[in-house]
Amino acid sequence: MRWCTIVRVSEPIQTTGQDHEDRVDRNVVFNDWLASSAKFTLRILVIAVFLYAVGQLIGAFWAGILPVVLALIVCTVLAPIAAALRRHKVPAALAAFLTMLLFFGVLAALIMIIAPNLVGQTRLLYIQALEGLQRLQLWAQGPPLNLDPESLNEGVDEITLWIQNQAGAIAGGVFSGINTAAGLSVTLMVLVVLTFFFLKDGHRFLPWLRSATGGRTGLYLTELLTRAWNTLSGFIRAQAVCSLVDAIVIGTGIAIVGVPMAFTLALITFVAGFIPIVGAVVAGALAVLIALVTLGFTKALIVLGIVLATQQLEGNVLSPLLQSRAMNLHPVIVLVSVTVGGALFGLIGGFLAVPTAAMIAVVYRYALEILRINAGEIGAKDIDLATHEGEIIAEIVEAESVHKREEWRGEREWVNAPAPEDQADDAKRERFGTTSLKKLRVTTERIGRLRGKAAASPQSHSAERTQSEHTVEPER
Repeated sequence: MRWCTIVRVSEPIQTTGQDHEDRVDRNVVFNDWLASSAKFTLRILVIAVFLYAVGQLIGAFWAGILPVVLALIVCTVLAPIAAALRRHKVPAALAAFLTMLLFFGVLAALIMIIAPNLVGQTRLLYIQALEGLQRLQLWAQGPPLNLDPESLNEGVDEITLWIQNQAGAIAGGVFSGINTAAGLSVTLMVLVVLTFFFLKDGHRFLPWLRSATGGRTGLYLTELLTRAWNTLSGFIRAQAVCSLVDAIVIGTGIAIVGVPMAFTLALITFVAGFIPIVGAVVAGALAVLIALVTLGFTKALIVLGIVLATQQLEGNVLSPLLQSRAMNLHPVIVLVSVTVGGALFGLIGGFLAVPTAAMIAVVYRYALEILRINAGEIGAKDIDLATHEGEIIAEIVEAESVHKREEWRGEREWVNAPAPEDQADDAKRERFGTTSLKKLRVTTERIGRLRGKAAASPQSHSAERTQSEHTVEPER
């Protein structure tokens, strides 16, 4: 019997006329993607060139920009005092003078108390730190590590060279253009004068900016600069509290253990604490090295435990509690910012890296909020705004976005994007759905009222916002 296999050849799939008409040449789709990518790349290049030009300008005028930056940082600490004096009917000039007199008086007293002790112990501290490194090197060469002496020597040389380079960067990069005692004195005098005028007239800055720029730009800048100031002042104050707690706890702990120069090490810990993550590690390592040289391996381990426990307290309790509202940055962003800033600009770069990253984050978040309002994902009332002017411009954008979305829908047949999970309730879907002609007319009337309100904002709200808890005094 012969077996045969019957193979059924399937017929080609027939497409309907409608399906065929819906198809387009894939080259058309690819060209559309390519055009969109080219436009996006061009915009990124333009932004990169702009940022590069800004960086070059900052570098060229750094000697003049540095006093301004330092004066703003000092004002973040002194502004609440000057504002409190003005609220008690003290004239602005006198309030600024008394605030600065108090600040520099306390600073001078601390320097007079600390400087003799610090100068006398600096060289001893340096010598003992080197001895501690040598002891660690000898210990690492023995069991159980048994490391190669040549590799260890190369590592120590690299660390020493890095420290020397950082010292050179601090002297030559941070104070570039201020290489004489006279230049440094002039810079300090400019810092003092700028601080005085910032404290005296800072609360008038934003009303002046609104009148100078006018319209929507002034409202946008008022909200954005207020957020930036709140972030900067929050960072400085929170970091000062964290550094003070670290210095007190570590200084008390190493003093109890018996480590010499405990006060000097505590002072170094306080100053280094203003450089997030990196500063605490360097200060803690220095304390451990001094304990190793003077008290031995066991006491050095105890000091290491004190340092690690203090850093865990700061990292897991203090910093999240104090800086979550002010900064709201992921630790990875903080670490990368400090690393890049320190590598490019030395100590001052590491100090200013995190506030700079926070300023960029402030701009990004505010732009994203305005974008989401235009897209209909959120409303003006869903944003935590810092100023009354920010509320006005957010309501204007929300009202105008109704018309814009109608225009965008008319350009092509859009498929509605899924609502974000946090905005997926039926009420908000209905609120930001397709609007009727009646709602459009109501929205038009609302825009007119809001624009009239915005036009009167610089005059009617300047006095009110000076007293508001949301307004930071030095910016106005």
